[in-house]
Amino acid sequence: MVKTDRMQAADTAPVSAWLIGAAAWFIPGLGHLLQQKWWRGILMGSAVWLSFVIGLKFGGHMFDLNAPEGSSQILQLPPMVGNLGMGALYVISWLRDYGFADDAQQAARATYEYGNMLLLLAGLLNYLTMLDAFDIAVGRKP
Repeated sequence: MVKTDRMQAADTAPVSAWLIGAAAWFIPGLGHLLQQKWWRGILMGSAVWLSFVIGLKFGGHMFDLNAPEGSSQILQLPPMVGNLGMGALYVISWLRDYGFADDAQQAARATYEYGNMLLLLAGLLNYLTMLDAFDIAVGRKP
């Protein structure tokens, strides 16, 4: 198998690039800020944070493997992986049990589906932000 330049760059990525990628996942925007990409870090990080806050305010529900009655845990896995992309926001919310409870009052809100989508968007957007920070640290992007 012939390795492309991108595959070789990922194989030889310095440890600092992996640490920047991990920091970018854990705290949205931090990977860019550590590389002094101020505007990119503020813009991308605030998009994730804003999606998270608005998603919770709209009554959104974050997913974990505690499936509600009648649901399969396997059906909870894809949205949980999406939500897990928020890093510390997800972990702290999970530890405090905030945004996970199935509440009839919460589900009765007209905006809860928008909240769910914004929370998923926050996680998926942070995955892209993390990959962008990693690519900058490796030298694939300016």
